[in-house]
Amino acid sequence: MKKYILAIDQGTTSTRAVFINSKGEAVYKAQRPVDCLFPKPGWVEVDADRVWISVIDVINELLVISGAKMSEVAAIGITNQRETTIVWEKESGKAVHNAIVWQSKQTQELCEERESYTEFIQSKTGLRMNPYFSASKIRYILDHIHHGQERAERGELLAGTIDTWLIYKMTEGKSHFTDVSNASRTMLFDIFKMEYDEELCKLWDIPMKMLPEVKDNSCDFGEASFFPGGVHICGVAGDQQAALFGQCCFEKGESKNTYGTGCFMLMNIGDIPVISTQGLLTTVAWRFGGKTTYALEGSVFIGGALVQWLRDQTRWFEDSSDSEYYANKAKPHSGVYFVPAFVGLGTPWWDDDARGAIFGLTRGTGRHEISRAGLESIAYQSKDVIETMKREAGLSLPSLRVDGGASANHLMMQFQADILECEVHLPKCLETTALGAGYLAGLYCGFWKDLDEIRATHSIDKIYKPKMKHSEVEEIYEGWLEAIKATRAFKPKSR
Repeated sequence: MKKYILAIDQGTTSTRAVFINSKGEAVYKAQRPVDCLFPKPGWVEVDADRVWISVIDVINELLVISGAKMSEVAAIGITNQRETTIVWEKESGKAVHNAIVWQSKQTQELCEERESYTEFIQSKTGLRMNPYFSASKIRYILDHIHHGQERAERGELLAGTIDTWLIYKMTEGKSHFTDVSNASRTMLFDIFKMEYDEELCKLWDIPMKMLPEVKDNSCDFGEASFFPGGVHICGVAGDQQAALFGQCCFEKGESKNTYGTGCFMLMNIGDIPVISTQGLLTTVAWRFGGKTTYALEGSVFIGGALVQWLRDQTRWFEDSSDSEYYANKAKPHSGVYFVPAFVGLGTPWWDDDARGAIFGLTRGTGRHEISRAGLESIAYQSKDVIETMKREAGLSLPSLRVDGGASANHLMMQFQADILECEVHLPKCLETTALGAGYLAGLYCGFWKDLDEIRATHSIDKIYKPKMKHSEVEEIYEGWLEAIKATRAFKPKSR
C-alpha cells in the first residue's frame, strides 16, 4: 500500500525530507544543514557533493524514524533553491566547480557587460538583468575551469539548477531534466514560447546541448534508482512556485508571501504573462495538463535576516523569537522607521547602492522601539511589493497567504494585515514548499485525483484581520516611503 509522498526540499542552508500523507499532513520530517562557502565578500557558493550527500542523509533518516520502506512511497517531489547553478561532467557526474548560489554577486561584471540587453532579456524571460539568475553563473564557471568552453561545446559538460542535479544523481545519470518553473529562472528561457531561446544562449555563449530538457511540473522525471523501491520522481518546482502551489493559490489573484531570510511574494496572474514596468519579475508558476500558469514575483532581500541582525549584532536578545517580546513593549507607531537595506533594496526599487538606515530617533528611543521598527519594516517592504503587484496585474487582494519562519510572529502578521487592509491567512501546515512539490508529484501518480481534492486538504490555523483605520494606514505608510526616499538619497563614503 502506498502511504506517502516523499518531498525533498533543498534550500540554501539546509535540506529537508518530508513524508506527506493523503490528508496533506507532513507526518515525518528530517533535516540536515548545508554549509555555504564565502570565497570573497559578496560571493556565495556551496559544494555540490555536500548537497547530494545531505539528500541521501535526510531520506535515510526519514525511513528510519518513520519505520517505512521506499516501497510505501507513491512518488517523490523535489523543490529547490532556485537559480543556484551547477556544471558537471556528463561522463563521471562530478561537479567541475562549486555550485554558485542564487545570492552570489560574483557574476556582477558579466551582467554589467550585457547591460544594454536588459530590455531584450526582459521581453523574452520576464526577468531583470541581474547576477541572481543562472545564465551568468554558467558563463562564469565555463570561464574559470580549464578549457571550459571547448568542453561544453564538445558535449562533455552538463549544466542545471539544484533540481536538475538531484534528478541526475537520483536517477544515476539517466535523466537530465528540469521543470518549467526552474527553467524560467535561468535567463535563457522564453516564457512566451516556453522553450530555451537561441539568441539568449548566444548572448551568454552557452551551448544549448549543456541544458536540461524542460518538462511539466507534474510528470515522470525518471526512476530514483539510487534508492530501492522503484519510486519515480513525479513532481518538481522551484521553491517559491512550490510554496504558491502548496498554499493552494490555484486561482488568478491568489497570492502568498514567504517570510524567510528574505521575503518572496508571488501572485497567480493566470495564463497570460504580464511584463512588469515597475520592478517585478514575471515567472512561470507551473505547467501541467497542457496549461501554463504565470505569476508576478517580488523579492525583499532582508526579511527574517533583520531579526538575526538584531539578535547577533546588537545582542539585545538571545533567541529570534524574543524579538516579538521586546517589540510589544514599544508604543505602536512611535515614528521610528528602520530601512534594512543591508544589501541594497529589492522590488520595486532595485537599488543595489542603498544601505540600511534608522529614522526618527529621539532620546527616548531604545531597543524596544528599534525592534518593533525592524519587524514593521518587513511588513512595509512586503506592502511595497504587493501594492506594485495589484497595480500591474489590475487585481485586488482579498487575502494574503503566508508561510516561512517569521510568519510565526503574531505582532508582525497583525501589522501586515493592518497595513495591507486585508486578511492574512496562516496555514496549519507550514511546510508549504515541500507540500507544493508533494502535491505536484501526487497529482501525477494519482495519490490525489485533482486540485479540488488537494484544496480540501488545505486548512487555516489563524486569520489576522485588519484593525487600523484607512487614514492611519495612509499616514504611517507615507512615513515609510519618506524613509525609503531618504535612504536611497544617502550615498555613504567609505575607504
